[in-house]
Amino acid sequence: MDTITIVIVDDHPLFREGVINTISIEPDLKVIADTDNGDDALALVRQHKPDVVIMDVNLPGMNGQEVTREIVVEKLPTKVVLLTAYDDVEQIIHSMRSGAAAYCAKDVRPDSLVGTVRQVAAGKYVIGTEVFDQAGLERWLELKTEGAIRPYSDPGEPFHPLSKREMEVLSHLTKGMSNKEIANLLGISHQTVKNHVTAILRKLGVEDRTQAAVFALRRGWVRLHDHDFEN
Repeated sequence: MDTITIVIVDDHPLFREGVINTISIEPDLKVIADTDNGDDALALVRQHKPDVVIMDVNLPGMNGQEVTREIVVEKLPTKVVLLTAYDDVEQIIHSMRSGAAAYCAKDVRPDSLVGTVRQVAAGKYVIGTEVFDQAGLERWLELKTEGAIRPYSDPGEPFHPLSKREMEVLSHLTKGMSNKEIANLLGISHQTVKNHVTAILRKLGVEDRTQAAVFALRRGWVRLHDHDFEN
């Protein structure tokens, strides 16, 4: 029996310990590391290259979707199972477009989570209780995408994730910082910040900065109290 290696990431110690205990009793699953923030999660994946990482979306530092995108960009072999309390179709679409292999609400049953890990390790994709191959996932996304969020970006790619710089701007925007303050903090021009904000609004399909902040906070993309994790 091949052993599936797993890294667990969640900033709530009790929940993280519960997931570790659930996974550890399975003979074919092995937890090799765990952490409570996104930056360490990416470092652990780079170091250990586990088969699967089970990760909360809402994390200090890099959020779960940002870590997922980095894993995909770096072509690391790890499959990502995202766990979140925000179980809505927009969040699912963004998560799967970011490169996640599975999306589960945090009230998932332990046996279902174990089954999901085995499915993604075998190359499948899981959304809730539904299991897909690559073609099936694409069909599901196409079906759910229509009308879920206003299209943005290029035709045929309406859910292109925010860039790393756009996520930085969005994070500071949610803290009430002005464009000038963000420009000074990031060492870029005021006009560049304005351009990033415009792109963020267009991509998220929202009308103003407040709506963008609420959108990001509700989905756990950014947090209001990440100061200890900022560079």
